[in-house]
Amino acid sequence: MAVETPLKLDAHALRADFPILAQEINGKPLAYLDSAVTAQKPRQMLEAMTSFYETSYANVHRGVYALAERATEAFEGAREKVARFVNAPSSREIVFTRNATEALNLVAYAWGFSNLGPGDVVVVTELEHHSNFVPWQYVAKKRGAEFRMIPLTESGELDLGALDGLAREGQVKVVATNLVSNALGTINPVERLAAWAHEQGAIMVADAAQAAPHRKIDVQALGCDFLAFSAHKLCGPSGVGALWGRRELLEAMEPFNLGGHMIRKVQFEETTWGDLPHKFEAGTAPIAEAVGFGAAIDYVSAAGLEAIEQHEHELLAYALEKIGDVPGIQLYGPSADRRAGIVSFNMEGVHPHDVAQVLDWEGVAIRAGHHCCQPLMQRLGVAATNRASFYLYTVPEEIDRLAEGLLRVRKVFG
Repeated sequence: MAVETPLKLDAHALRADFPILAQEINGKPLAYLDSAVTAQKPRQMLEAMTSFYETSYANVHRGVYALAERATEAFEGAREKVARFVNAPSSREIVFTRNATEALNLVAYAWGFSNLGPGDVVVVTELEHHSNFVPWQYVAKKRGAEFRMIPLTESGELDLGALDGLAREGQVKVVATNLVSNALGTINPVERLAAWAHEQGAIMVADAAQAAPHRKIDVQALGCDFLAFSAHKLCGPSGVGALWGRRELLEAMEPFNLGGHMIRKVQFEETTWGDLPHKFEAGTAPIAEAVGFGAAIDYVSAAGLEAIEQHEHELLAYALEKIGDVPGIQLYGPSADRRAGIVSFNMEGVHPHDVAQVLDWEGVAIRAGHHCCQPLMQRLGVAATNRASFYLYTVPEEIDRLAEGLLRVRKVFG
């Protein structure tokens, strides 16, 4: 029996595909350590979008001439790639949106307003990005439902011991969480939460924006009912994302936006909606962006999701060791084996923005702020953190430069 050898990522070779990484910042090579907020773009994706605009651009599903048919084929081909990428049972369950935020709002509005009411409970977590927190908070309040959080342990992981208590507060109808925390890198047990949600008669909504670029996603194995992610964190363009939803749920939902393309028939007396997925895709679609999305999926798939995950795990372990030696450093989050390639930290006596500014002098780009996770910051007892995050083009030398830059921060601020 043949044994498959996992792909080994060659980050140094892949960097040649990313034109932006060749530049200098403040006279020093760019070390881009902010991929958790958005990923850089390979030439292959950029060329796919340029080629589409130059040779095949037209509106989709609206014309029978050659360009329109070519554009429709490219657009729907991208949908097929997204469906395969998350192992969706059907491409008709893939809805193109502007981003993961819009996808999550679609579920909150189109499912939440019709299914939530007094006595119901919406459960999110203290780890949530605002895009999977605020819509549910808003809809729960509007519908008179209770809004609750799964708390964190001291190590930055979900305290699943709180689930029984949440179930006693009412009829749990929604459980919403991310697969990977964008602020701490915590990998959440979505399969277990999905099983618990279904035992309560609830739907499971997964935010995969921080997970899809870095690890294999299988919606059928996860057991979730909806899953959202964006292209821009996955080496693709901004302005496009995807929502996967169970067909029976999507078919029962009312549309989120109304207008052209999403209709079956419009009459003075009544308008009826189109079939999936078009019912949720009003107006002109992000056509070229979807093509770029598909090209980005091709790129990361060729690199290998398992190889990407292993590469980032090695970088994470190395970074925690290097940064941990810096005087006055405070690290947040679980151990290296229980998180993705994200390191959040603070330096004693130094504001995160000052840390990031000094690092920028050294050509090192990191994030400083609340990372759209203010409830989490409150739990940590801080206003903000610094965050370094890695991807398939990150190399160990950049982590060395990060550690060296933090030592300079220490010298500057004492």
